[in-house]
Amino acid sequence: MNATLKERADKVFMATYGRYPVAMVKGEGCRLFDADGKEYLDFLSGIAVCGLGHCHPAVVAAVRRQVADLVHVSNLYYTLPQTELAEKLVANSFADKVFFCNSGAEANEAAIKLARKASAPERYEIISLEGSFHGRTLATVAATGQTRFHQGFEPMPAGFQHAPFGDLAALERMIRSATCAILCEPLQGEGGVRPLPPDYLKGIRDLCDENGLFLIFDEVQTGVGHTGTLFAHQQLGVEPDIMTLAKALGGGLPIGAMLARQHIAQAFTPGTHASTFGGNPVVCAAANASLDTILADGFLQSTREKGEYFRAALQKLAARFPGQIATARGMGLLLGLVFTEAGAAQGGEIVAKMMERGFLINFTAGIALRFVPPLIVSKAEIDLLLAALAEVLAEVFAAPR
Repeated sequence: MNATLKERADKVFMATYGRYPVAMVKGEGCRLFDADGKEYLDFLSGIAVCGLGHCHPAVVAAVRRQVADLVHVSNLYYTLPQTELAEKLVANSFADKVFFCNSGAEANEAAIKLARKASAPERYEIISLEGSFHGRTLATVAATGQTRFHQGFEPMPAGFQHAPFGDLAALERMIRSATCAILCEPLQGEGGVRPLPPDYLKGIRDLCDENGLFLIFDEVQTGVGHTGTLFAHQQLGVEPDIMTLAKALGGGLPIGAMLARQHIAQAFTPGTHASTFGGNPVVCAAANASLDTILADGFLQSTREKGEYFRAALQKLAARFPGQIATARGMGLLLGLVFTEAGAAQGGEIVAKMMERGFLINFTAGIALRFVPPLIVSKAEIDLLLAALAEVLAEVFAAPR
C-alpha cells in the first residue's frame, strides 16, 4: 500500500518535497504506522510539531468538542478558544499582545511587518544571522541566512542583511540608520541545531537597546517546550521585544502566533495586518489543550531531565567516533549530533538506515543529525533509539569507502 499511494501522489503533487517512500496512516504517542503496517518511533515529531506526540488524548478531546460547537468564523468576531489561548500566552511570556496566523513563516512575516510599522519610516532594514531559517515566503526567505534557499527566487526583497554567526563586532558594524530590528533564533534548528551562546545573545540585546532596535526572537522551532522551558529564551537570560511561535503550539494542528510588547503592538491597527484562518476556534482549542498539558506541574522539569539524559548519551556516542562525529549539542529535547567534515557525507545514509530499523530522524544543514522527539518520550524509548543508532553508526563508519 505504501507503493500504491506513492504512485498516486506523485502523479498529482508538485515535487517540492524529497519524500521517503512510505505513507503514514496512524499515529499514537511517539509511534507512527505506515500503510504496510510497519511501526516507527518518531524522533522528529513532524519537525517539532507534535510536541505531545501523535493524537494526544487531551488534544483529540478538545478538537472533537470544538468541531461540534463551532468550526470557523472570521476575525470580525470574538471567540472563546482564541481569547483563552491569547491570555495563556500573555500570562506565560514577556508579551502584552498576540496576533494569530497559521504557520511559522506567517508569524515571521507579521513580525517583520510590525517591526517596520512601529519604526520611523526611514528604518526598515532587518539584520538576521548566517545559518538562520525563517520561512518560505519571499520576505522570510530573504531574512533566512542560507543562500541555498534564495537560489532561483532572486532578486530577494530589499531590507535584509545577514551577519556572521557569533561575531558581535561584525553585527554592530552592520547597524545603520535604516536598521529597525535584529531577528534571530535562540537555537538555529535548520542551521544544524546550533545554540546561540548566552553571552552572544545578551550582546545582541545590548546592541538593540543601544541603537533603538527591536529584538525579534524566532521561536517557531524552539518554543512551546522542546528546549525544556516554555520558550528557549527563558533559560538564557534575555527577553525579546517580539517573538514568533508555530510548530508545537497547536499540538499537531496548524497555528502560528506573533507576540509583542504593548508599545510595539499598538502600531498594528485595523487593516494593517490580518489572517482569514488565524486563531481558528478548532486549532485554538487544540493549542489550549496542548499548553495546559505542557504547563502542568512537573511536565517541563521532566522534559529537561530527559533532555539531559539524551544529550549525555549522545555525547558518549560521539566519543566513540571521533573522526566522524564532533559533538552533541542542543537544548532540552531539541538535540543534534554534529558530524565532522569526514563524517557528514554519510548523514543521509544514516537517516535511511535508521528508518529501515523503525526510527525517524533527519539530517539538517549538511552537518547534524537532528532529534526532536515528542515531549512525552520515555527514557526507555530514548534507549531504543540510542541502541539502534549505535549499531548504524558502527555499520556505516566501519564500512570501507
